[in-house]
Amino acid sequence: MPVDERRQQLLELGADLFARHSFAELSMARIAREAGISKPLLYHYFPSKRDYFLATLSEGVAQLAERTAPAPGASPIEALSGSVGAFLDWVGDRDLAYRKLLETAGEVPEVKALIDEVRDRTSAQIIEGLGFEDRPPPKVRAAVRGWLWLMDGAILDWLEHRDLTRDELRDLLLGSLAGALVAADAGDALTASSG
Repeated sequence: MPVDERRQQLLELGADLFARHSFAELSMARIAREAGISKPLLYHYFPSKRDYFLATLSEGVAQLAERTAPAPGASPIEALSGSVGAFLDWVGDRDLAYRKLLETAGEVPEVKALIDEVRDRTSAQIIEGLGFEDRPPPKVRAAVRGWLWLMDGAILDWLEHRDLTRDELRDLLLGSLAGALVAADAGDALTASSG
């Protein structure tokens, strides 16, 4: 099998394995068995379990970024609504993986760093979409970054209880961002037209 194809196959397997098992539950020997390859061959592609895990996460982050990219030319609310909806669809398809990812953030420092990097990038993208391209007011920055943390809590509640529809959760999240922006004296930023 060509190197790139084998690596991609291993990354797909990793996404499945790490969604079902915690980082600590898996060994390189078990991963190699699941992949149907030798342990030395697995080490050829990934020098350690941590490297394998992080490569799997990075692949997932890239796919998620592509899936949630805002539509060009959309108003801030349309862009956010589309991106949040796409994110909820992604989480809904991978609810166990999402929960494991958040749990692992406390165990593996690199995972926390990756989550922080995604949050930083997402908050910058939202802030720019709201029209604050250079230095946003500190209250706006804090409102958006805080909202991303609230989002994880609301999504975990949704996954646990399943008593809200995906659209109800999306609207709740958008409303909570609007409320945070109102508190930050920037409530009109979400309803401004693009461009």
